[in-house]
Amino acid sequence: MPNDNVSVYERISNEYYALTASEKKVADYVLSNQKGTQFLSISELANACEVAEATISRFCRRLGYKGYNVFKLAVANAASQHKPWNNPLSGEVEETDSLEDISKKLCGAEIEALNQTMELLNLDAVREAADLLEKAPRVMCMGQGGSMIIATEACHLFSTVSNKFTAVGDSHIQAMAAAAADPEDVILFISYSGSTKAMMDTFKQAELRKVRTILVTRFPNSPGAELADVVLQCGSHQNPLQSGSIPARIAQLYLLDVLFSEFTRRNMDKYRSFRARMADALADQHL
Repeated sequence: MPNDNVSVYERISNEYYALTASEKKVADYVLSNQKGTQFLSISELANACEVAEATISRFCRRLGYKGYNVFKLAVANAASQHKPWNNPLSGEVEETDSLEDISKKLCGAEIEALNQTMELLNLDAVREAADLLEKAPRVMCMGQGGSMIIATEACHLFSTVSNKFTAVGDSHIQAMAAAAADPEDVILFISYSGSTKAMMDTFKQAELRKVRTILVTRFPNSPGAELADVVLQCGSHQNPLQSGSIPARIAQLYLLDVLFSEFTRRNMDKYRSFRARMADALADQHL
């Protein structure tokens, strides 16, 4: 068994969006039947999940366990700690916490997300992404669901220094925009999982048009990351029931802020002048 303090449920959460469809069946079952799984044989678990035994073995190895028995031991150890995986609340917040406890836990979870992202930060990838943004005549910011909110925020941020950034929200229009793009254009895509069908459709269209893509994701081994030209990895752990958690969004925003700062730093006089014009244009909007 891996020699660290990461529980089997955290491992499943970290790898969830990189799992195959069959492996996700196993993950969903294990997460929903934490105490019962430790008593099942490999064949019983395979039958319960309606998958082959070979899928169970691959699932265990993907999580870093040498075999099914080692995996079961990890499940038993994690179940004995009585920490429910399916808590939809952020961080380690529990129903019995006071408001003071909640505020402290959330602050800790968000600081941890920032620290994780800083540790994962690949500066060469940030520079490469900034190079693409700098040279592109047009940058399309995209995402789906909650990630589109972050993509829109990214577009707004970069639009304070440049007029070549646009937000493309609808998934159908994203695929159309990629298919109509010029090879010099760039797509900046936000996806925590890096594994959505609509994103893959857009990336495949971009690949056909030789359009370069930048992906901000938690999972560098996800299907989307395999197609992206540049991958920027954010931190923060969240399980599928916590989709769109604030710590995950803070991690993404921090990463985008780093990219924005590197992009802007390269031509400060130009972008300072552009931002001044934007400020003048908005001056009359304030009371």
